[in-house]
Amino acid sequence: MGNFELSTELLPCLHEELGLECLSRLPYTAHRLASRVCHRWRHLLQSPGFYYHRKKLGYTQKVACLVLAFNAGIVTGPEKPAVSPSYGIAVFDSVSQSWDRLAPVPKYPNGLPLFCQLASCEGKLVVMGGWDPVSYDPVTDVFIYDFTTRHWRQGKDMPAKRWFFAIGACRGRILIAGGHDENKNASRTAWVYDLRNDEWAQLGELSQERDECEGVVIGEEEFWVVSGYRTERQGQFEGSADVYGLKSGEWRRVEGVWEGGRCPRSCVGMGNDGKLLNWAEVKVKPGVGVGACGF
Repeated sequence: MGNFELSTELLPCLHEELGLECLSRLPYTAHRLASRVCHRWRHLLQSPGFYYHRKKLGYTQKVACLVLAFNAGIVTGPEKPAVSPSYGIAVFDSVSQSWDRLAPVPKYPNGLPLFCQLASCEGKLVVMGGWDPVSYDPVTDVFIYDFTTRHWRQGKDMPAKRWFFAIGACRGRILIAGGHDENKNASRTAWVYDLRNDEWAQLGELSQERDECEGVVIGEEEFWVVSGYRTERQGQFEGSADVYGLKSGEWRRVEGVWEGGRCPRSCVGMGNDGKLLNWAEVKVKPGVGVGACGF
C-alpha cells in the first residue's frame, strides 16, 4: 500500500483497508483536526505515502496559491526606511469556492521575502530565497508550509544566495537553476532540495548563465530551464533552454523554444502539442487552470 504501513483498526470495528479508505476521503482541510485523534492517524495523515495514495485514488484536490500585496506600510530598516507593500500568500479552494490567507512565515511576520520563489510538492508549499523585506539583504531561507498541520517549518538553507532563479518540483524534490547572486552575476549552477531528508545536492551546470529564467517540470520526466540572459547581456532574453532528465540525471540544450527578447517569468507553460507556450497569450477557456497545486 505505497510507502506507508497500515495499522490495524484505524477505525474501530472496520477492516484496516476500509478504515484507510474512509480516511483517504477526508478533505485536506480536515487533516489538521483528524491528526489530533491519535498517534497512528497523525503518522498516517502526515506521511508522503498517504498523500500519493490519495492522489492515485483521485481524492486530492487542487488549490491556487497566489502571492499578493495585502497592504502598504512603513518598513523601517537600518538604512532604507520607506513605504513598501507587505506580501503574503492567498489560497483559493476550487471545491468550496473560497479564499483564505496563510499565516505569515514566523521569521518574517510582516511579509514574505521580496522576490522569493514558490513551489508545491507532496501537499506542501515551499518558499525559497529572495530579499529580507526590511533590510533588502539577499537571504538563503527555505520555508515549508504543511497543509495537513497548517504550520510553517524552516528547512535547510539554500547553498548560496540567489534570486530570479528557475524552480520546479517533482516527487519530493525541489529543483532550482540559474538566477543571479548578490553582485548581479548570472549563474549557471543547478541544485536539488530533498524535501523529505532536508538536504541539498548539486545537479551540475547549465550550458550557459541564465538570469531571470523560468522553470517548468513536464510529466515527472524533465525539468526545463527556459530562456534567461548572461551577465554581459543584461535583459537580452534568449530563446534556448536547458533540460534536465529526472531519470537520466543529464542536461541537454534545446534551441528556439522561446521568443528571444521576451521575459519568461511566470508565463511559461506546455501546450497539448508538447511545445512551450506563453500563458499571457492563451485565450482562457472554461476548465483551464494555471498554477494549481494539489493537496
